[in-house]
Amino acid sequence: MIVFKWLNSQLLKMEWLYNLVTFLVENIFRLDVNNRVGGSVHFFIYDVIKIFILLSVLIFVISYIQSFFPPERTRKILGRFNGVSANILGALLGTVTPFCSCSSIPLFIGFTSAGLPIGVTFSFLISSPLVDLASVILLASIFNWKIAIAYVLVGIVLAVVGGTIISKLKLEEYVEPFVFGNKVLEAEQEDMTVRDRIDFAKDQVLDIIKKVWLYVLIGVGIGAAIHNWIPQDVISAILGKDKWYSVLLATFVGIPMYADIFGTLPIAEALVLKGVGLGTALSFMMGVTALSLPSMIMLNKVVKIKLLAIFVGIVTLGIIIIGCTFNTFGYLLM
Repeated sequence: MIVFKWLNSQLLKMEWLYNLVTFLVENIFRLDVNNRVGGSVHFFIYDVIKIFILLSVLIFVISYIQSFFPPERTRKILGRFNGVSANILGALLGTVTPFCSCSSIPLFIGFTSAGLPIGVTFSFLISSPLVDLASVILLASIFNWKIAIAYVLVGIVLAVVGGTIISKLKLEEYVEPFVFGNKVLEAEQEDMTVRDRIDFAKDQVLDIIKKVWLYVLIGVGIGAAIHNWIPQDVISAILGKDKWYSVLLATFVGIPMYADIFGTLPIAEALVLKGVGLGTALSFMMGVTALSLPSMIMLNKVVKIKLLAIFVGIVTLGIIIIGCTFNTFGYLLM
């Protein structure tokens, strides 16, 4: 237990980095970390470095593992299952793909055109941006393992339930015809060497960092501003734990935005530190990552408006239920 706590504090929460940044801000920048300017600088530097270190390491490891499961192999694995078990597997596979919602849509098209049930592909589409192994570690580094694991479980449940409902509704006719007409490569990919897998993982790290770095900086910047510049009573008046509408507001505010979970985590962290309910903060994060406006525009190119509306409705309702549940029982996880 002592070893686990030490590893958790030093490797995940990076207390050594926190202390190093404190020394840097106070002795090099000559700022007091207890005032607004110094606190903002410290929050920004510490969170940016921590997120990029964890993100780089985790994406490398995940991508190395993922190299054993190219899309064609993943499709074949999914094709062996039916019903709810297929939805569960689709949701679980989504958790090992570190993609934002827009990046997940091409895979959604590929799986659908390969003949997989649309309910299974929607389970994948929900879980892929919402829950991945990197987000678990980052959530644990910001909050704790209980919250991280609970978030993953409810995210997978939402993906399975959402995909299952879509399967039961038989909505294949609302997928654009060209999706089913795409040609899918059936040939097995050549076996990759260890060097090939390492190169693939490195390329994935660089590719994902290039896609998310700006959102991470913006997210951490917003988090620093919330944490150090916006009075707690102002935030409480809008998103306080006693406000019944806080989860609804956070969810719908998040939907028009575009970012991934790595950019929204610092905002969620700052909101919770200011007294906002855990469920409200997580609802905002889930709304941004699962239902961003750009990804919905892209999805509308491959599915008709009725299916899109059902998908958005299911996910939105699920996020609201999850948020309210976390607000009610989240104190048990703190």
